[in-house]
Amino acid sequence: MRKKIVLTGGGTAGHITPNIALLPRLEQKGYDVFYIGSYDGMEKRLMADFQIPYYGISTGKFRRYFDLKNFTDPFRVLKGFAEARKILKEIQPDLVFSKGGFVAVPVVRAAASLKIPCVIHESDMTPGLANKLCIPVAKKVCCNFPETLRTLPASKAILTGSPIREELLHGNREAAYRLCGFDSSKPVLMVIGGSLGSAAINQAVRESLPALLADFQIVHICGKDKIDNLLLNTNGYRQFEYLKTELKDVFAMADVVVSRAGANAICELLALKKPNLLIPLSAGASRGDQILNARSFEAQGFSMVLDEDYLSPGLLTEKVQELYFTRQTYIAAMSRSQQTTAISTLISLFEDIISGRC
Repeated sequence: MRKKIVLTGGGTAGHITPNIALLPRLEQKGYDVFYIGSYDGMEKRLMADFQIPYYGISTGKFRRYFDLKNFTDPFRVLKGFAEARKILKEIQPDLVFSKGGFVAVPVVRAAASLKIPCVIHESDMTPGLANKLCIPVAKKVCCNFPETLRTLPASKAILTGSPIREELLHGNREAAYRLCGFDSSKPVLMVIGGSLGSAAINQAVRESLPALLADFQIVHICGKDKIDNLLLNTNGYRQFEYLKTELKDVFAMADVVVSRAGANAICELLALKKPNLLIPLSAGASRGDQILNARSFEAQGFSMVLDEDYLSPGLLTEKVQELYFTRQTYIAAMSRSQQTTAISTLISLFEDIISGRC
């Protein structure tokens, strides 16, 4: 009998792309794969490219600040719990794997109520609120950073690393040159503002264009509805809201990268050995997880870090130029890293849990 697994996670690409990375190996191992996400979130759009059943549920956000939606969203979560429970009864999966995000909470809780084993994955140094709500009922809690093990129950914690899409390792530089209209006359700077786009990074890069374009060709992934139409015809500067199949090629073309410090994004940069300047989301706009991620990579010699509070066009240009001239130092450090094979580790864990060995 074929094994069944339900994947869940959503809200941002970091809660979705690791699930996508698992799909080929799960199918190779003979799993029937299902996905539960929100009705209209990013996860629905991204999973549309894959031939697996997708189920939408109601979901709400757990905020740490006052918002009128705090009075209505708990009812949306309860509705999502009931919907997830009905879906899980229909599918009868052997296991649920959650990559986090608020949509995952009702799914994991519903699975636990049906005694379906759940594995959750925490990408950041410290668990987010959604995962904190899921940890008590999870069978195992996987993580990226050794430091995270200290924050998790010892009987549940396991260091796996983050699943990286195999396709990212096989990009075509020439295809990206054609896509962007670039050539080999100048090095390429790739800017990634996160799947939702970063207004601060987008603004700093655009204000820095005259200086940066003197030395680099720039491909800028700026987020949905963040294209600057006034810059569409700027020579050597290409904007995209988001990249799917072409992302691997653009990574292959990039000489240096400016990025947010989401855990999955920086793990991809590490796997690709791309010299990078991380601009973590400020503590005032987040719970500070990106700052911890960035400092960990900086301490290991994998990344240069620029705090958003100090971000300016002049300093950004200076740091990018410094990164390019010292890029071999970062490449060497990343080459020495002991990158674990997260996909194989996770698949083995799933097998052990389903078979009762764990």
